[in-house]
Amino acid sequence: MKKVVLATRNLGKVEELERMLKAANIDVQVLGLAEFPDMPDVEETGNTFTENALLKARSVSAFTKIPALADDSGLCVDALGGKPGIYSARWAGVHGDDKANLEKVLEDFAATGSSNRGAQFVCSVALVFPVGDKNSGLEVTHIGELVGEIVDTPRGTHGFGYDPIFQPLGESRTTAQMPAHEKDEISHRGKALRAITPDLVALL
Repeated sequence: MKKVVLATRNLGKVEELERMLKAANIDVQVLGLAEFPDMPDVEETGNTFTENALLKARSVSAFTKIPALADDSGLCVDALGGKPGIYSARWAGVHGDDKANLEKVLEDFAATGSSNRGAQFVCSVALVFPVGDKNSGLEVTHIGELVGEIVDTPRGTHGFGYDPIFQPLGESRTTAQMPAHEKDEISHRGKALRAITPDLVALL
C-alpha cells in the first residue's frame, strides 16, 4: 500500500488530516511521527508558513525515505499586524502551550485598543518526495485561509490552539464550538489539504 508520513507530533492535526484523507477516499497508509521516534525536531527557521512547511516536509521525507506531507499554520490578527502568524505555536514563549498562547493573543489585542477584530487562520501544506522515489525531488505546496474575527471570551471545547477565540465570517460560533466534520469543511487546513488532494492521488 502507498504510504505518506504526516510531519507532525500534534495529535489534533494527525486526526484532522486523517479524517480529510479518508473523506477524500484516498487509499493511502497514513503514518505519523510517533512511528519514527528517532526523527529529530525540525527547526522552523522560515519567514513564511510555506517555507516552514517545506522545511518540515523535506526533513521528514529525507529521514523516513517516504513521501512526507507537512503543514504550517497559524492565526494572523489584523490589529496585531498579522501576528502571531508563524509564531502562533510558541507565541507565549513555550511551544504548544495552547492556553498561554490564546491568553497572550487576547491580552495583546486588548492592549491595542483597536475595534478591528479581523483575523485569518492560514495554513500552508507541502508534499515532498524522497530521493529514490519516482517523483524524487518534487515539491508541491498549497495554501488555505479561513477569514473571521477574534472574540473576547474563549468558547467551545472542540479543536485545539486558537479555535476557542476564532469566529469564522458569517458564523455565530467559534471553531471550537463546531463539530469536527463542520470545521473540516471550512477550515484553513481543510482547504489546503483539499487543494493538495489531487496531487496526492496523482503522485503517490
